[in-house]
Amino acid sequence: MDERMLLELVQADERMMSVLRTVRNLRLPDWWISAGFVRSKLWDVLSGKAEPTRLPDIDVIFYDDRDLNEAREKLLEAELERLLPGMPWSVKNQARMHVLHDRPPYRSSLDAVAHYPETATALALTLDDAGRPRLGAPHGLDDALAMRVRPTPACSTDPTLRATFERRIVAKRWDLIWPGVVYEKG
Repeated sequence: MDERMLLELVQADERMMSVLRTVRNLRLPDWWISAGFVRSKLWDVLSGKAEPTRLPDIDVIFYDDRDLNEAREKLLEAELERLLPGMPWSVKNQARMHVLHDRPPYRSSLDAVAHYPETATALALTLDDAGRPRLGAPHGLDDALAMRVRPTPACSTDPTLRATFERRIVAKRWDLIWPGVVYEKG
């Protein structure tokens, strides 16, 4: 499996494409759907799961440093619910998320993704101008393809992010959902 094959799997998955097209309709700047939306698809395929794993949320991210109002994110979630009901929408403007993590401001949505706790989760999808899926993987796909959970470089150097990583691997228990997941604390 490689990036091309992953994008082909996404393009063949009507549910994923419907979610991507719905978010594209909001015309958000620098928008992506990140984290479990991508990783779960990949790990489901690698694990041979017949049905997709239920997602606790669909992480829609965008970058707009001209409007940092959190209320806007709630309005966008409501609009997504109207457009495609029954999905666990979570919308976050990455231009304001650095404040929550006490970090320097992110420069873009993918810069924020690069600061996610785990390399295997630091993945995102968007649609190109032709409506084809495009992958953002600031740390590459190797860890996700190996079903290896380890900290991102930002996590390795920041004690707060490191603690978040440690809590997540205990709480998420991805190895129970996808046999074969391995944890490396780096």
